Amino acid sequence: MDDRGMTYVSVIGGYDADPATLADAEEVGRLLAEAGSVVVTGGRSGVSAAASKGAAEAGGVALGILPGRDRSQANPWLTYAVTTGLGDTRNALVAMNGDAVIALDGAYGTLSEMAHALNEGKTVIGLGAWQLRRAGTDDAAVVQVATAAEAVAAALKAARS
Repeated sequence: MDDRGMTYVSVIGGYDADPATLADAEEVGRLLAEAGSVVVTGGRSGVSAAASKGAAEAGGVALGILPGRDRSQANPWLTYAVTTGLGDTRNALVAMNGDAVIALDGAYGTLSEMAHALNEGKTVIGLGAWQLRRAGTDDAAVVQVATAAEAVAAALKAARS
């Protein structure tokens, strides 16, 4: 939560997502916006675009942290697009700018964002995302949920505590 009492929630996931994942991401973005949270994404396609669309259509703020230096790469639903020129290294910025993180299905970029968030002590909510195992045992560091509404409720609780 920032000095003005605003929460920022990062929504991460794949750029080549299936329709069900995209629908979940859009609902997550909408619910976060309705709750007054800033939605932080990687700013381009897939889960990022769907979450941004949900936020924008609900009248909220969508902040995209882009890997390149060209704002024209941004999805059309962003309120603000931040260029970095960092490539995939910007994944750390996406994860660390949320007070909590909602992770949907994605590839290794999503996994790296989850790791950055966990390393920073942020709560990561998994909605069809990676499940972690350590030394052959399930690692409960990622809070697994079944619906977009559960993901948003858990993220908002974590972000506000």
